[in-house]
Amino acid sequence: MTELDKALDLYMQDEKDQAPYYDLVLNSKFYIPVHDQGAAVGQQDLKDNDDIVPLILEADDAEYLMLFESEERLVAWANEEVSYVVVAGDVIVQMTPPQLHWALNMGTDYQKQFVPDEINWLKEIIKQYAELVEQEQAE
Repeated sequence: MTELDKALDLYMQDEKDQAPYYDLVLNSKFYIPVHDQGAAVGQQDLKDNDDIVPLILEADDAEYLMLFESEERLVAWANEEVSYVVVAGDVIVQMTPPQLHWALNMGTDYQKQFVPDEINWLKEIIKQYAELVEQEQAE
């Protein structure tokens, strides 16, 4: 059981324990499967102007970005070696389009789906934090 799993378990038992979970989400790195487009399987490095296309799955009339906490969880879900990128949670939040959902750690006992409102709320937290830091630096 990972730290994120433990935090999710606590959050599911009591919604008052949501802050540690979301803090970990924002401060963790996630493995995102990508269309390989002829690349080798495994980790793909992100470079400026890269044309990496994340795997987006559709279910129940919604589109989901697949996120995994580890390469092992990604491979277990995919049932094969896949191409992927590793991206920080706060960066994923900022890059997520308004109507996209997330599916985190699918196929595990600690899977969670994020709805657009939840992701937008995380965007607002990041924005507020950046403004606070900017204010403190100006003083």
